[in-house]
Amino acid sequence: MKQRAAILSILALFIITFLPGFVLSQPKGKFEQPVLITSAGQSADVTIAGMLFKRANIQAKAIALAKTTDLDGVKTLVVVAGFSSKGLGAAGISREQELTRVKSLLAAAQEKKLKVVTLHIGGKARRGNQSDDFNKMAAEASSYLLVVKQGDEDQFFSKIAAEKKIPIDLVDKIADAVRPVGNAFAK
Repeated sequence: MKQRAAILSILALFIITFLPGFVLSQPKGKFEQPVLITSAGQSADVTIAGMLFKRANIQAKAIALAKTTDLDGVKTLVVVAGFSSKGLGAAGISREQELTRVKSLLAAAQEKKLKVVTLHIGGKARRGNQSDDFNKMAAEASSYLLVVKQGDEDQFFSKIAAEKKIPIDLVDKIADAVRPVGNAFAK
């Protein structure tokens, strides 16, 4: 498990470093730092998101199992949506416990009037019956969605964005997310 995560991290860092991003449609500087990045579904994508933020020079802390107390001092909550049974197993929690944790965290963020950004960077692998509860919950609580197109082929995120009037950016690949992230948090 650790070897797989390390390989994924190295691969993501390579992709992020050597491939340019697209121009952003999201208004520049809409979100504030410091940022807390957490998972909704315990996929390894939360680690990749941390690298995206680092590459974009955004002050962010990634805590896969963030609790409501971790929101202290945070100005923006970034939720990386996507289910992983292996990730849940490694975290030692059930799917139901993760759903409860995410609901509680999103409710606390709303109570504290924090902006929520949802990233869905896992593509098709992070869609389907197990993932879409997490994806929907996070997307509907968001002020902005950043989605890799492969995860929105059925317009799942685009429909939520249209219905809830949430700005959304679709990128072709994970590496293309660096620029939108940087612009969304620019000072």
